[in-house]
Amino acid sequence: MSDIDYKQRGSLLNPLRSLGFFGRPPVTQPLEPRPASINYRGFHLNDWEKCVGCGTCQKVCDNAAISMVHIPDLPADPAKGVRPERPAIDYGRCCWCGLCVDICPTGALALSREYVHTCVDADLSSYFILPDSHGIHGQPYEKGWAKTADADLISLLREPMPELEPEQRIENFDEIVGGYDPQQALLEASRCVQCGMCHDACPTHMHAPQYIRAIWEGKLEEAVGWIYQTNPFAHICGRVCTRRCETACSIGHRGEPIAIRWLKRYAMDAIPHERVKQIAAAGRCETPSGQRVAIVGAGPAGLTCAFDLAKQGHAVTVFEALSQPGGMTRWGIPEYRLPYDRIDRDIDVIQSLGVEIRCNTRIGSDITLEELHQQYDAVLIALGLQMGRGTRIPGSDHPQVRRAVDLLRQATAGEEFGTPQSAVVIGGGNVAMDIARTLARLQRQRFGTAQVTITALEELSHFLADPVEIKEAHEEGITILPARGPREVVVEDGNLVGLATWRVTSIFDEQGRFSPTYDQEDAQIHTAEMVVEAIGQMSDTGLLGDELTERLAWNRGRLQVDSDGRTSEAWLWAAGDMVRGPDVVSAVADGHRVAASIHAALSAAKEQNP
Repeated sequence: MSDIDYKQRGSLLNPLRSLGFFGRPPVTQPLEPRPASINYRGFHLNDWEKCVGCGTCQKVCDNAAISMVHIPDLPADPAKGVRPERPAIDYGRCCWCGLCVDICPTGALALSREYVHTCVDADLSSYFILPDSHGIHGQPYEKGWAKTADADLISLLREPMPELEPEQRIENFDEIVGGYDPQQALLEASRCVQCGMCHDACPTHMHAPQYIRAIWEGKLEEAVGWIYQTNPFAHICGRVCTRRCETACSIGHRGEPIAIRWLKRYAMDAIPHERVKQIAAAGRCETPSGQRVAIVGAGPAGLTCAFDLAKQGHAVTVFEALSQPGGMTRWGIPEYRLPYDRIDRDIDVIQSLGVEIRCNTRIGSDITLEELHQQYDAVLIALGLQMGRGTRIPGSDHPQVRRAVDLLRQATAGEEFGTPQSAVVIGGGNVAMDIARTLARLQRQRFGTAQVTITALEELSHFLADPVEIKEAHEEGITILPARGPREVVVEDGNLVGLATWRVTSIFDEQGRFSPTYDQEDAQIHTAEMVVEAIGQMSDTGLLGDELTERLAWNRGRLQVDSDGRTSEAWLWAAGDMVRGPDVVSAVADGHRVAASIHAALSAAKEQNP
């Protein structure tokens, strides 16, 4: 009999053979769990302590088997890159490929060695599981497929940024950072998983994932377009932004965050300036509104507001007391960090939309706020923190005790202020680092050597300055003495000879109030020809005048505004450092918020009085 005849005959008799099992007891036993192979791809495990709810697993799943579920009891912290969400798996769709595990930025996901799922419910929703670290049935199973050096799709190290060596940069004010080349930018952009944590954390909610993807695709003009949707200070923020986005980057939980700031800089520097202006003007209203807005202060907040309002068709005039616009980005940040020609480019983009900037125009003397009120439909005050605070220690009234913001402004203007051969800076923030490094460069140019010491109340790990600034100051030969509190400026025969300090034992009292205490047995004198105070800044609100100051509402010395930046006077708004504190990107966000409020108020007024 041939094989074919046998198979055909067998197939005909099969139904009859099955009758022989009718009525017999079943011999199938429930499948008991037993050890699986080491890299078995069982059910998902999720370490909720590591998981930040970024949703990268959901985005990468080709089978749409992962959904992000909102968990009300979980904390949300956009600034740290944490969302109150966790991934749930639909095992009716999952193919157990493990891609979600391989690409999880924090390494929270893994696949267990558990492979038996007892369906206790006929409803198919029993296959929709919110995994945690305890396994699908709450029983401890070891990890199977998990992230390893060979199964990790995340590149944890960022592309190194080329920069000048310390011995080169200390000699001049040339920009330290060189910027990415196209290959470096491509590699860095390829690290981004498009989770959007950066967007949540940024005060302006920049479309960083979109412009990073555009850079990766080689579409640089598209990247600039995405940038200008939220940030007209793109060159400036591409160099000195406080980059809260990078703090929130999901990859930064295990490795180095994406260099979002440097990628912004790369895209902006890659496109010709005239083309940038064309891109920035996209969406501009071509019909003038007939309404006029006055803005006091040509810093990031004021000029961002001007940018938005000009695109909406309003006529905007900006009044600036100093000789050039830019606010504290120009007058408070040294050129080795932020070249002035990049500031000029950002401002030129804003002026190209029709914004008028009147420099050397001081409110209160050249024109009053009341006159602006009469001549314009709305007025915005957007002042920076251009005045330094003093320590008020004995001897601090000596002429050679200077304020850091004043010296930085004079250095930017090229004014001679008497560079000392030695100096002591009081303070541990970025301004302290900036003036110390500026003085060191000026000393090298004039005397061939530099002698600058920084003293601060805080331990080094608690300095407010950016760690990069501290590192670079160390490399440039600046002495940093943490936990030293100023006692007095030492003056002999009318000449300043140094600063006396004590060792700090605590900064705050038991109630958390600022109340430094010192070990008076540990006293030192730091010899210097100049002492520089860099302990804080404030705005000059004297331009408001006594009458308006009296009418306005205040809150602990700061002008009180509502959530949209409007003061207690209906015609007056306030924004920027004077309201939010010193931070470029926060000032930009403030400018957008106030512009929206002013535009809404002008539109409502126009409807009432067409």
